[in-house]
Amino acid sequence: MTESASPVLFDSHGRPLEYLRLAVTDRCNLRCFYCMPAEGIEYVPKQQLLSYEEMERLVGLLAGLGVRKVRLTGGEPFVRRDLVPFMERLSQLPGITELTLTTNGVLTAPHVPALARMGVRAVNLSLDTLDRSRFARITRRDELPRVLDTLYALLAAGIRVKINAVVMDGQNTEDLLPLAELTRELPVDVRFIEEMPFNGGSHEATAATLPWNHRRIREHLEQYFGALLPEPTRPGDTASHYAVAGHAGRLGIIAAYSRTFCGTCNRIRLTAEGSVKTCLYDQGGLDLRALLRGGASDEEVRAALRQAFYQRAANGFEAEQRRPLHQLSFESMSTIGG
Repeated sequence: MTESASPVLFDSHGRPLEYLRLAVTDRCNLRCFYCMPAEGIEYVPKQQLLSYEEMERLVGLLAGLGVRKVRLTGGEPFVRRDLVPFMERLSQLPGITELTLTTNGVLTAPHVPALARMGVRAVNLSLDTLDRSRFARITRRDELPRVLDTLYALLAAGIRVKINAVVMDGQNTEDLLPLAELTRELPVDVRFIEEMPFNGGSHEATAATLPWNHRRIREHLEQYFGALLPEPTRPGDTASHYAVAGHAGRLGIIAAYSRTFCGTCNRIRLTAEGSVKTCLYDQGGLDLRALLRGGASDEEVRAALRQAFYQRAANGFEAEQRRPLHQLSFESMSTIGG
């Protein structure tokens, strides 16, 4: 990664925009029911996905506007061919000081040495249960052993692991404590996430169907571990982190549906087909693919990005209210980029 003195870009609410979540594909090798339906998924035709060259150009422009951190998401990033060489090129872009990814871990283990060599210091690993039968039911695939292989390969390579577990009533609440127990011996962050409505219509997910919000998750953990010790949060953090006495790792809770962290959000999203989302809950709008393929200059792209950032919603609730009526049913998280 390289250092740069690029200026920090602020949105109209005074929040710095320093963090890009870049979806490299909308395809995934799992079918987690809280993310997408079991079948009938309409993937974006490959020619409509941004090429690696187009993504590299956009990341370079965003780095010039102040983006420092890039996280690759999907779908599952490793289902796209030649991901590692692309990551290596991104890691060398001026201004990008941190490159990481979110993965389900099924295909990741063989690539861990390359991630370590290019300076990837942390990886988010999606893992909702340690029980093989529940894993197969939630993901509709029997792949838990390969995910665990990735977990231990990352730790052996000295890469910090953040385990992300979506908390789903009646599905995996019995897994909260076994997952949290991983922090006793392993230097991992185990972060529990409120379920969100981005499931492509797989099932209803609203406030009325969210009995496990961030407060209840914390109460459940404290019944077992005792009082959790809050750790300081940094601007832009989505998780509230907690130390547990005697544990090598720590716990975290992400109020993704309650949206308690919007006031310091420093991230933007770029979907695999080139749409900018300045909030997870907005409908998108700026079509960068059309600009690039229409021959727009770098300055024209930068101007369009600045305009999109200036129109950013104050929080996720405002962004949701701005969605047109025909878009009130939320898309799959695989099309957004985690």
